[in-house]
Amino acid sequence: MPPAAPTTVRPAAPWLIGIDVGGTFTDLALVDADGALWTHKALSRPEHPTDGVFGALGGLADALDLSLQEVVGGARRVVHGLTVGTNTLLQQSGAVTGLLTTEGFRDALELRRGIRKKPWDHRTPYPPVLVPRYLRLPVAERIDRHGRIFKPLDETSIHRAVEVFRTEAVESVAICFLNSYLNSAHERQAADLLQELMPDIWVSVSSQIAPIAGEYERQSTAVVDAYVAPRLADYLRELDARLSDNGLRSPLLLVKNNGGTSVVDEVSKTPVNLTLSGPAAIVGGLARFADALGTDDLISLEVGGTSTDVALMHGGVVDTSDRLSISDYDMAIPSIEIHTVGAGGGTIAGTDRGGALFVGPEGAGADPGPACYGLGGKRPTITDAQLVLGRLRAGKYAGGALALDPDLARAAIEAEVATPLDLGVEEAAAGMVRVLEQRMLHAVQYLSVQRGLDPRRFVLLAGGGAGAMHACEVARLLGSRRVYVPRVAGVLCAFGMLNADVLQDYVHSRAGLLDETAVAPIADVFAGLRDQGALALQRQGFEAPDMTFRYGLDLRYGGQQWDVRVELADSTIDIGAVRKRFEVEYQRLFGHAQPEAPVETVKLRMTASGRVDGCPTSLLATADGDAAPADHREVYVDAEQGWRSLPIFDGAELTFGHAVTGPAIIEEATTTVLIGPGDRLRVDETGNYLIDLQPAEAVRDAA
Repeated sequence: MPPAAPTTVRPAAPWLIGIDVGGTFTDLALVDADGALWTHKALSRPEHPTDGVFGALGGLADALDLSLQEVVGGARRVVHGLTVGTNTLLQQSGAVTGLLTTEGFRDALELRRGIRKKPWDHRTPYPPVLVPRYLRLPVAERIDRHGRIFKPLDETSIHRAVEVFRTEAVESVAICFLNSYLNSAHERQAADLLQELMPDIWVSVSSQIAPIAGEYERQSTAVVDAYVAPRLADYLRELDARLSDNGLRSPLLLVKNNGGTSVVDEVSKTPVNLTLSGPAAIVGGLARFADALGTDDLISLEVGGTSTDVALMHGGVVDTSDRLSISDYDMAIPSIEIHTVGAGGGTIAGTDRGGALFVGPEGAGADPGPACYGLGGKRPTITDAQLVLGRLRAGKYAGGALALDPDLARAAIEAEVATPLDLGVEEAAAGMVRVLEQRMLHAVQYLSVQRGLDPRRFVLLAGGGAGAMHACEVARLLGSRRVYVPRVAGVLCAFGMLNADVLQDYVHSRAGLLDETAVAPIADVFAGLRDQGALALQRQGFEAPDMTFRYGLDLRYGGQQWDVRVELADSTIDIGAVRKRFEVEYQRLFGHAQPEAPVETVKLRMTASGRVDGCPTSLLATADGDAAPADHREVYVDAEQGWRSLPIFDGAELTFGHAVTGPAIIEEATTTVLIGPGDRLRVDETGNYLIDLQPAEAVRDAA
């Protein structure tokens, strides 16, 4: 994308608007019909997210000298990524939820799988169960392991449960019966009766949300859906109504956990699919910039105010998983694989009782925020450290919404880190940044090295307001040679969601051997799933030429517990080719294969995609040679270079063909780019920054 258009220029209608609500900022990206870009950041209002969205829209309208109605009414598409579901889980502020479950299984939710992520940690408790035991009520019924009715549903047990739910003012109920993924008759019967008796409550049915084997996972997913649904539904109804009242004529699109989008009516049937809504929008951004770079191998490092989100695209595909966990609440829903660590601009640093430096995972949030904001925060954050080191400019940001005060930052670091560790303030600040970048390094390695992928082959893409401050150093530690910083880095997800297709995911559990006898049954299931997907896309206005369908199988060796996903070229099943793909993937993940062992199918998958026109591209005029700095500033580079007077470039003045050799800083409207000694930054024809890195050993030799 080109540099942000000057606010004195009106956007050409109709335009696209992406709205990404984060924990600290609400990000807006507006791309007009000519491909010109406008961005805006405003502080989020977690207690009133709709007000936060309209506060951000109003700020953009003021910057464009337009009314709010003109901005909203001029949009041909508005796409929204939200954190309401995530925050509901994190803050445990969801609905009063009940659970109907098969008699004898009311404690499955609390027993979980009995597997600890840290096997030697026997003391850290799991988070509180979302449904207390007195609201987990048994129902007399039974479906056997073949999907046959073993014991008919006893409706009197549901009537008894309803009396309890009424007494306890239950707002939402999850239904999860044993083996319902094979036969959903009892769950559907219970749901119909429950809604007849309690028409005002939300009902989440496990066989509709997660029709998979695995009692705990299916039950937990249904419970999370029921827990967050009323809060999400209230928010979406209010937001949709206010946008319509202000002139929006097209359906509001929401980003789902799988990185695709869907209209409110479709996605509100299963709100659990919105729990990763905001970060998942990175998929659209990765696809867009992969085209610009001419590579299918990208790793995104998106650093916001409270966390770092890492996603990996390999061969043009961002992996998805059925295993999503937020605050240790498990969900079995298709979600892109994002690894998140508590490492952001607002991450708090200090010293522990043993006298060691810690950085995070706690963050300062939007209120009170880092000490340098002057909003009452007293604890030092990474933003304070970068300001003390001269890498961030003191003064106003985010259209004047924030003013960074270096004196407040120094005082906080001195009191909480420097004095306890007997260090200088600058030395303490540099140490804080190094520790944070190590955590980012480990996050990238988790999705690459630990999956059998060499990160040196990937381009690291920096996103978030703080990503471009750290990306070059993290890439150098990885051994990567290139970093890409989009102009929209500070609002990367808001921009990415404008390039996201509409996606519908379908999963069908099928246990059995992968052999020639499985070909016809698998083909029949795929045909049925395709019909479901096509119908869902038709309801959202898509016609056959704009639909695509992808197929996959989850496979495992006989007797194993965990499965491996294999993508198929189409719905045709060639047993030999499928087995070969499975063993190649198994070898990559685990370092060995078992060519003689039987292979089993676990799940069949189908994804239906509705193609959406992405953002138009506006190319830049060509400039020659190195760019001229707008200013110089004393900046702490690293331990070897120390303090140096660095050139500071105004990103708005850089265009295609300009080049900058580091160390240097480029200041953009929504981010700051830090390049190290010997790094070479070039502006490509779309206005983004491609950085060729100087290897770490070369930097040390030069110093």
